[in-house]
Amino acid sequence: MTLLYLVRHGETDWNAERRIQGSSDIPLNDTGRRQATAAGRLLARREWDGILASPLIRALDTARLISSEVGLGEPEIVPAFVERNYGEAEGLTGDEVDARYPDGAPVPGRETRGEVAERVLPELLALAAARPGQALLVVSHGGVIRAVLDTVEPGMKIERIPNGSVHSFRVEDGTLELIEFDDPLEAETDWPGSEDITEQNRLEREDAIER
Repeated sequence: MTLLYLVRHGETDWNAERRIQGSSDIPLNDTGRRQATAAGRLLARREWDGILASPLIRALDTARLISSEVGLGEPEIVPAFVERNYGEAEGLTGDEVDARYPDGAPVPGRETRGEVAERVLPELLALAAARPGQALLVVSHGGVIRAVLDTVEPGMKIERIPNGSVHSFRVEDGTLELIEFDDPLEAETDWPGSEDITEQNRLEREDAIER
């Protein structure tokens, strides 16, 4: 069995402005750095065998801050853990998306949740197969975590994926299973003002049926 703890990156200015980030490479803000450090201090209560991250700077810097607290080295970059690509909607607010693409009109260049799952799930399973018996931290993005949960726990109601939050999974006999959403380990990382990801990325509301 391998344990995988998926961590959402800390806050960015675009998170605070409710702008859709996707694959845009937006850095952490001061709040995000504090969230990452706080998550690292909580995660330091346990022993970890490695830390991996999306290549986007907000996730990679979150992983670096966590790693400095838990005593690991430079995070391993895994391109497959990059955030969902929102195409031409990136950089827009929810109101701007609604105005530009009314009534659920398709957004050019946007990945579906299913496409995100198709690149992320095999990588998680391969990681577990290569490192059996280990406990690993994977620092990624809200859209990625949501796509994983949609696959592992279809129909699960997800109201919040806070910045800096931790979600625990196990891989056993080649199957990824959820241990706990919003693992109690990270309770203190639910910072004031950490909004529901469905408010940050309104596009998430319209595409739940996409696989």
